[in-house]
Amino acid sequence: MGVTNDDPSCPDIWELANGDIAVIGRDLTADYAPRLPEGVHIGADEKLVVIPGVMLRAAKTDIVDE
Repeated sequence: MGVTNDDPSCPDIWELANGDIAVIGRDLTADYAPRLPEGVHIGADEKLVVIPGVMLRAAKTDIVDE
């Protein structure tokens, strides 16, 4: 994929032991907050993070349907 490596600033996604998904990406909350779709809100304790689309598409094969 070319988007995850040993660089401490690279994006990543992984499954936690409890089944939740963790995402490391660029914090673009301030940039996108004014442009969110109607009905979408960012909570006080939340951030909007962006990862490369290729990363999510590549992970698709590892995501199980339950």
